[in-house]
Amino acid sequence: MSHHSHQNPREPDDLLKAQQDLNEVRASLKALVKKLPYSVVPMEAWERPDGYWLPASPSYPASEGWTEQEQTDVTTLRERERDLAAAIVTHAFWNEIAGPDRPDARSQLRHALDSGDGEGQEAA
Repeated sequence: MSHHSHQNPREPDDLLKAQQDLNEVRASLKALVKKLPYSVVPMEAWERPDGYWLPASPSYPASEGWTEQEQTDVTTLRERERDLAAAIVTHAFWNEIAGPDRPDARSQLRHALDSGDGEGQEAA
């Protein structure tokens, strides 16, 4: 007979490491995409027509597009993000957690690293 308590077992180190890596990859991807031109391919400047679904008619400057290296960098980070997320959700650790308790355990893992360092990352 198993002796599972209502308290979740401690996350294994490899799972915590995967979550930490995922956080870092997502931060890197967000920072990279933020500094890149809004359009992957070169585009001429354009304006949204009046009466469009948004109340404002913002204009967009010309975009030189992303270089091949920038596209490769984004693709690499997105693939790493996907692989880490898959490794986390398919980890054997979750089999130790009763089904109804898994969402809370997953949330605890996501936030397990928040208090580890002294940096305040309150704003999401």
